[in-house]
Amino acid sequence: MESKWDFKQEVLLADILLKCLKTSGIKNKFHMNPTIDTEETGSRLRSLDFMRGFIMFLLMLESTSLYEILYKATEKNILGRFFIQFQHHPWNGLHFWDLIQPGFMFIAGTAMALSISKMKEKGIGKAAISTKMFKRCGWLFFWGVLNYAVHDDGLSFELWNVLTQLSFTLLIAFLIFEWDNKSQIIVCALLLLLTEAMYRFINMPGFDKPFTDQQNFGNYVDVLLMNKINHGGWVAINCIPTSAHTIAGALVGKWLMESNVNKIKGLMIWGVSTLLIGLLLNFFQITPIIKKIATSSFTLASLGWCLIGLAGFYYLIDMKGKWKNINFFNILGMNSIFIYLFFEIVGHRWFNEYINQISIGLLGIIALPKLLISLISCAAIFILEWKLCQFLYKQKIFFRL
Repeated sequence: MESKWDFKQEVLLADILLKCLKTSGIKNKFHMNPTIDTEETGSRLRSLDFMRGFIMFLLMLESTSLYEILYKATEKNILGRFFIQFQHHPWNGLHFWDLIQPGFMFIAGTAMALSISKMKEKGIGKAAISTKMFKRCGWLFFWGVLNYAVHDDGLSFELWNVLTQLSFTLLIAFLIFEWDNKSQIIVCALLLLLTEAMYRFINMPGFDKPFTDQQNFGNYVDVLLMNKINHGGWVAINCIPTSAHTIAGALVGKWLMESNVNKIKGLMIWGVSTLLIGLLLNFFQITPIIKKIATSSFTLASLGWCLIGLAGFYYLIDMKGKWKNINFFNILGMNSIFIYLFFEIVGHRWFNEYINQISIGLLGIIALPKLLISLISCAAIFILEWKLCQFLYKQKIFFRL
């Protein structure tokens, strides 16, 4: 696909990006991350560092088009069954890739709990904490909208991006953060029940089929909010049920800081329970698992996998001391928002195509197979982006909201 962006446009975009970052409050370190550096907390949880960095690692590989290339090359053989797991399920079902966004939002809630705890230890008052959290959510919304605001045919207003979704879920999680655990769990249940009620009982003309693509209540809300429907099936009100991911993450963050509790047992019990409930709702055809509209069954099943995954990482890394050298992932996790915006805005619009053309031009001379050239190009894009994160890491420049 021919890129319509030139170098001058890219320089201008980078200049705008940096100017906007500066307005969010830059001192010795840029402040641009919805998660926190757990090294700055009283008790470092290396499993959270790993999980956050691992999610960014997977997202970076996806941004290079690696998964799409491998799937297209193997879809007619048995390997295609593996690589299809790195594609979103088209509708009713669950692939591994459908768990990435829930994991991102879950870890954001966990990191928020650690961040608030650290601010309290420093004697920062409730008003200052609230101001910081509201600003954080505001900047997440801003960057989420900006991410998909520029199209070839002009500007666009869209609310489907993970950052705009996170700005809402993080706000809800913060507003009830001081409530007791039972009350927060009840809120999660009510959000899922609200989602069920909206899809099942609010029937608008043309949008009266609860779990049908392009004809459900979520699509109707998108018409009201944005005057358009996402042709891929995504809806903006996903932020309502998936608030449960961020609330649960915050609950887990507080719980992990407690002592004298069997953390692995608790995470596994809740993880297996929510996973089974979600799977059973789908199995008995009560509510189908649909990631694109975040049905209650999907939210529960994906939350279950998040809890089970964290339990496994916590056991191996924090308890058993395995995988001691996780700096490769920390380098990505420490600047997660920066690298996400880089490969979404700069990468997709210019950088990836630039590297692809260099690879085709140079490697084509020695007549390498097209598939091999594509894979080398993906590797080059990933390495250059990782090196950029490594440079920022060594310079102690961290973008945090």
